[in-house]
Amino acid sequence: MTPFHFRRIDALLLLTAIIWGTNYAIIKHAFREIDPQAFNAIRMVVASTVFVAFMVAIRNLPAARRGGGSFAGIFYTPSPIRGRDWVRLAALGLVGQSLYQYWFVGGLAGTSVSNAALILAFTPVLIALVSATVGEERVTAVHWLGVLLSLSGIYLVVGGGLSVGGGTFRGDLTMFAAVCCWAVYTMGSRPLMRRHSPVAVTGLSMAIGTSVYVPAVASHIRAVAWRGVSTGTWVAAVYSALFALCLSYTIWYAAVREIGSARTSAYSNVVPIVAMAAAVIFLGEPIDLRKVAGAAAVLIGVALTRVKTVNPPE
Repeated sequence: MTPFHFRRIDALLLLTAIIWGTNYAIIKHAFREIDPQAFNAIRMVVASTVFVAFMVAIRNLPAARRGGGSFAGIFYTPSPIRGRDWVRLAALGLVGQSLYQYWFVGGLAGTSVSNAALILAFTPVLIALVSATVGEERVTAVHWLGVLLSLSGIYLVVGGGLSVGGGTFRGDLTMFAAVCCWAVYTMGSRPLMRRHSPVAVTGLSMAIGTSVYVPAVASHIRAVAWRGVSTGTWVAAVYSALFALCLSYTIWYAAVREIGSARTSAYSNVVPIVAMAAAVIFLGEPIDLRKVAGAAAVLIGVALTRVKTVNPPE
């Protein structure tokens, strides 16, 4: 028997997919006015500052006001981070923040949205494959079916715009490098989150990553005529930092700890569907039966990856 369990974490992951999906249009629009890496530096500095400030505020609250249960588990790390955990956090910050953000933004700027969405949709497959190989998670046939169905849906939605051998090839490769970093970050963070909160792991790794990222893109930052940057672009950077980074990362890694990296990553397949809907609503792009069928396949595939296998009674 394989009952379906839809919990609060599923709703939060769908919210994350909506935020990340609409974030494509937001940052793509900002790229018309500002260098992509400079824009990304703004949102990483804002997100890191908010994370660290929030962590300090939570730690300074009296124990009675910190709450308990899921709140304490997600937001508060009772024991200090020591020794090898700092080394792991530094590695996560380098791979999952500095390199991922650099290659993600560079890839998105250098390829089409269709290509980027399809390449990013490979993430759950990569994570599931690695998870099964190292024995971290048991990925059943039903879960594999869900992953494959989701990928088929992604192809129906964005496959028409795929042009790997065209002028966007360098951007495609850069985006695939970002996918590899995201997979490493998703899996590498899970052991730390058994001992520390998602906010602590994400916030500290992001702060470490930002401290490396900003000097690395200093030339991009200096080249921007900051006085000419519009209010809308600043608002976009702050919105993207607070929602696409702070809120969504917290939800994502809370889910990694609760339901595992393979099943959590399957929700990234919903992101291109949201991006497509945002394009229809805000850009007036047409929608046809092929795209509707692809969206249905993605959602059904995600549902299959959340089927929990229950052993029959002996």
